Amino acid sequence: MELAEKLKLLPDSPGVYIMKNGSGVVIYVGKAISLKNRVRSYFQSARNLSPKTVSLVSQVEDIDYILTDSEVEALILECNLIKKHRPRYNVRLVDDKSYPYLKVTLGEKYPRVYMTRNVVRDGSRYYGPYTDVTALKDTLKLLKRIFPLRSCKQKSVKGQDRPCLNHHIGRCLAPCTGKVDPDRYMEMIKDVCMFLEGRQEDLVKHLARQMEEAAENLDFEKAAALRDRIRSIEKVVEKQKIVSTDFSDQDVAALARQGETACIALFFIRSGKLIGREHFILDEVSDTDDGELVSVFIKQHYNQVEFIPKEILLPVETTEKEVITAWLERKRGSRVYIRVPRRGEKLKIVEMAARNAAEELAGHRAREEAARARIETALAGLKEYLDLSGFPERIECYDISNIQGAESVGSMVVFTGGKPDNARYRRFKIKSVEGPNDFASMQEVIRRRFGRALREIEAIEAGKLDRDKAKFADLPDLVIIDGGKGQLNAAREAMKELGFDPVPTFGLAKEHEYLYGENDPDPIILPRNSESLYLVQRIRDEAHRFAIEYHRSLRGKRSLKSILDDIPGIGPKRRKAMVEHFRSMAALRKATVEEIAAVPGLTVPVAEAVYEFFQQED
Repeated sequence: MELAEKLKLLPDSPGVYIMKNGSGVVIYVGKAISLKNRVRSYFQSARNLSPKTVSLVSQVEDIDYILTDSEVEALILECNLIKKHRPRYNVRLVDDKSYPYLKVTLGEKYPRVYMTRNVVRDGSRYYGPYTDVTALKDTLKLLKRIFPLRSCKQKSVKGQDRPCLNHHIGRCLAPCTGKVDPDRYMEMIKDVCMFLEGRQEDLVKHLARQMEEAAENLDFEKAAALRDRIRSIEKVVEKQKIVSTDFSDQDVAALARQGETACIALFFIRSGKLIGREHFILDEVSDTDDGELVSVFIKQHYNQVEFIPKEILLPVETTEKEVITAWLERKRGSRVYIRVPRRGEKLKIVEMAARNAAEELAGHRAREEAARARIETALAGLKEYLDLSGFPERIECYDISNIQGAESVGSMVVFTGGKPDNARYRRFKIKSVEGPNDFASMQEVIRRRFGRALREIEAIEAGKLDRDKAKFADLPDLVIIDGGKGQLNAAREAMKELGFDPVPTFGLAKEHEYLYGENDPDPIILPRNSESLYLVQRIRDEAHRFAIEYHRSLRGKRSLKSILDDIPGIGPKRRKAMVEHFRSMAALRKATVEEIAAVPGLTVPVAEAVYEFFQQED
């Protein structure tokens, strides 16, 4: 259906609209109480639109929509789709996918507490996100010092004859040996959650009651342990600053912006005490007003956190206040107040957060500028040292990975403007080479990469392929082969066969990290402390990592296939379905019976047999 026809048929109902470009890539996600009115507003006179919206509309080739029962449901769906697709024209938290969390695995018999970057709806509780990884690690160390949590990585606790060293030094209750029952361990986990939620004073009172009960029961060892835990928590509480006299739970957000970048500082106040702060960077915000920026932040941040405070203080009135409040109240289960203080104590807290936001934004911009200068220096150095005709804007690096020729793979990583361009990474499963022959494997990878480029370029010139849809037509300004003269010569031979011999290509020898040209017997030695060498090392390390990951993935699938052969009831079809579903042995080991039974073609009895097999193996 043509776009104009779709616009005519849009319903007057709440929902989410999804805008796509000519390649089918999602470039914008929005919500509306009336899809018809909201979406049509984009296609009015350009004089009424911001430059960013004009650019967006010029690329829209298709629009999908999803109806919802209410605007609140549309908001939730919008948040999830933005996180999934990361659309080009949506304002979003910079690197929001990589923010770490503290995870408490409440679904396990003996829960663990550890750092993770993946939020999964598995019954666990997540605390964060943390923008400062060091602060998160310090928090985790503090938790393990105060609470004797198990540190083993297994999902289920296996029976052991002897506890580990952590138990002997008082850092673990040793559930693996049955020295603690699940109920007592879970009580401690509840205390951990109270601590992470900032309810330290409530926690101290709770532990004090337990200590008194233990003393009355003449369990002096337990009472002493609780006393030490209370003292450790009180030391943490002493360092926290009282900033609110009404002793309520609040989050305080403030905004600083400059050019295309904004920073939001978020203070966490629990029971009137400032227990921590985080900052978040938002990019490409020049055409977005302060109220909309704050709205974007609230939706993206609170969509991925567990705890919602009773009150949220903001520097400006946010757009969509009513629907956001209704959404937060649904998530919290009770009233939530979003306020913009005008005077008094609360205004001072917002102003303090604003000063922190401005300071962090200045630091962020300084770090960005320094990084940009380092990259420019590195690229200019490579142009000079390698005698290139121009700046190496696009650099490709290739590596081969195998173990004695088994599961041999190749990797191609791309750095654009000195930064990793992950969307253009490619990996190759070696097809024509048997045994450990890195030279022939490298030649196959280069032939496949540049052979595909040749076909795409010819198709583009013939009008049979849009350049936006081509994956290999963009040629590198510099190629780096991870290896010495042998790998370099093999790669150059393939490039010459296909007519790409003008592309500058160098081999990077592993031992001394010297670069070798094709016809030059003497190495090119980049200065030891130069930015150019650091960039080449980063590119080489990335190619190596990417190849190793693919090799391990294939090796894991092969191991998984072989071990599944030993399980009764698993034939070729079920084995293939399980390999495609779980992809690794580790994922299958962690799976529950329900998760295994969800694999197409598996019944519950077979899933139970698979689960029992891995439990016995452990």
